[in-house]
Amino acid sequence: MNLEELNELDFSNIGIWPIPVKIVLVLLVCVLVGVGGYYLDTEDQLDRLTNIEKKEDELRKTFEVKQAKAANLDAYRKQLEEMKQSFGAMLRQLPNKTEVADLLVDVSQTGLAAGLEFELFKPEAEVPREFYAELPIQLKVTGQYHEFGNFISGLAALPRIVTIHDIKIEERKQTDAGKLLSLQATAKTYRYLDEEEVQ
Repeated sequence: MNLEELNELDFSNIGIWPIPVKIVLVLLVCVLVGVGGYYLDTEDQLDRLTNIEKKEDELRKTFEVKQAKAANLDAYRKQLEEMKQSFGAMLRQLPNKTEVADLLVDVSQTGLAAGLEFELFKPEAEVPREFYAELPIQLKVTGQYHEFGNFISGLAALPRIVTIHDIKIEERKQTDAGKLLSLQATAKTYRYLDEEEVQ
């Protein structure tokens, strides 16, 4: 078959075409149908498949996180109960309005029991916080280094929460018993605010 015969092919009577030309035509039609089908239908399906696979990965990760939480749910509940008990115990360590005066007495007696001499013991105005109030107390005491340690240790042993901030120690003078030091600090005690005060 030559080029001249190809030019003489009658498109109205394809049935009489030679077999090789029919095969080429069928292959060409198949390729066109395949390409058209890909662009018109398959490409969209592949895009949707990719999106669904991504969503599946996200859902699988979410499931794994939730499954891990569900597997540890009893442990989380136990931990939450322990935290509630611990928080309740801490709240009980915060005095209410009537116990603050007793706590101030405890702080001053702890200092005197440690052998310290108070130069300044000045409670300041309460500072309200979210569910508690801070009561800062400016302290200035004189004594020896080990007496300061006994004082701080005594404060830590009190049944109520007392913290020490802004500590400044200076040398005062030399005595027969040793160096006399001066300690300036802010002791903070805390008071639980009831619901009326919080509002």
